[in-house]
Amino acid sequence: MFKYSYILMAAITVINLPVAPALATGEPVPEHPPKSFKVLDIAPAWAGHPVNFSLLTHDKMQFVGFYDADRNLTIGQRDLRDKDWQFKILPTRVGWDSHNSIVMAVDRNGYIHICANMHAVPLIYFRSERPLGIASMKEVSSMTGLRESSVTYPVFINGPGGELIFSYRDGKSGEGDTLYNVYDEDSKTWSRLLGEPILDGGGRSNAYPVGPILGADGFYHLTWVWRDTSAAETNHDLSYARSRDLKNWESAAGNPIQLPITPMTPGVVVDPIPVNGGIINSSGRVGFDQAGGVVITYHKFDKFGNTQLYFARFVDGAWQSSQATDWDYRWNIHGGGSLTFELRHGAIAWRDQKLVLPIQHVKYGSGFWSIDPHSMKLAERISGLEDDLPPELREVKSSFPGMEVRWVEDIRRGTGGSRFLVDASVPPNGKTYLLRWETLGFNRDQPRSKPWPPAAMLQLVEISSPQP
Repeated sequence: MFKYSYILMAAITVINLPVAPALATGEPVPEHPPKSFKVLDIAPAWAGHPVNFSLLTHDKMQFVGFYDADRNLTIGQRDLRDKDWQFKILPTRVGWDSHNSIVMAVDRNGYIHICANMHAVPLIYFRSERPLGIASMKEVSSMTGLRESSVTYPVFINGPGGELIFSYRDGKSGEGDTLYNVYDEDSKTWSRLLGEPILDGGGRSNAYPVGPILGADGFYHLTWVWRDTSAAETNHDLSYARSRDLKNWESAAGNPIQLPITPMTPGVVVDPIPVNGGIINSSGRVGFDQAGGVVITYHKFDKFGNTQLYFARFVDGAWQSSQATDWDYRWNIHGGGSLTFELRHGAIAWRDQKLVLPIQHVKYGSGFWSIDPHSMKLAERISGLEDDLPPELREVKSSFPGMEVRWVEDIRRGTGGSRFLVDASVPPNGKTYLLRWETLGFNRDQPRSKPWPPAAMLQLVEISSPQP
């Protein structure tokens, strides 16, 4: 036992059932191999608003980051062979901002790194003083000591040699730059990976990057949109760049890009979507088709003003974009703060001899859709995003009005998925982990009047699938 720490004797539930979901249309689907589910209670968590928690499985250890019942940043640790968690409370407490996500990483020497609870505030960073030991977590006042007074969107990335890289925005919405730091395990110090920002808004805009995502082709793939103000409707110009080392960047055509990348950089625009064009700043998901080619999935308004999904591919020296849906629906993206998403999507993938895409749509439902590889149109819904989960996990348990189920995937999966867009699938003879808890919905980062919901139990869901 140590200061700010405790042990929770966890409850564990085992569910064994064959999962054979029916489609929304009532059409039969092939039966999946039987899966087993273990549900492990972790601890009560704050439920007044959604914030992205964190789950990381590293070798035989598992780490979780969450805000506890009193909103304190809390880190949990367990050996995968045990059901009991050890916890440490860290000295920072979340308010009402849904941007204040928690990110974790383990470096090549086994030291734990955590950043959390930041939206245009000074850097909040913790590092363990012993490998794989949360009891030794200590706050570190700075990384490089430069441009760390207004930090948002922290992301840990593994570089091509396994080195730890930290990405963040310096500035604010409509006026900010994206910077990369690199960590030296021997000296335990951070330095700039690049001599300048990778994405520079020039004081007049900021970029919202998605990625970088490492592909099987050896490239890190990065997309982004620019935003001119704090209002989401001022997103514009979906763009793309790639790199093998995160230092030297090039366009899809292979032409070198001079850093920093700005709104005026030539050769990087995928689709010149204008302001008020219907793209949100988590769209632009890089996926790969059956031949390993890059496909960027995003949404914008069509010529009738409806919100549609599009696929972009680089063909014959140019980006070619095709409309994938014909929906009779418009999502009027507007304003600032954390929005209630009416549409979320993941990245296109080649799975079970099909091109598939995960989607959550307020009107057209949630699930995986197959894609015709010739027309690049959405074909049919083949399963639900959460169909692999039993009803007792999908359904809200709380009796407090307005509660919703939240999910977070294991960082180890490296899916780069949208916030709270869960993929519960698991490969044959495999295993995956998810975090599950319940909260009220998004409230544009504004405080809620009491009464607030009681703390909700944060749970670890382990999904195992035998060889079919």
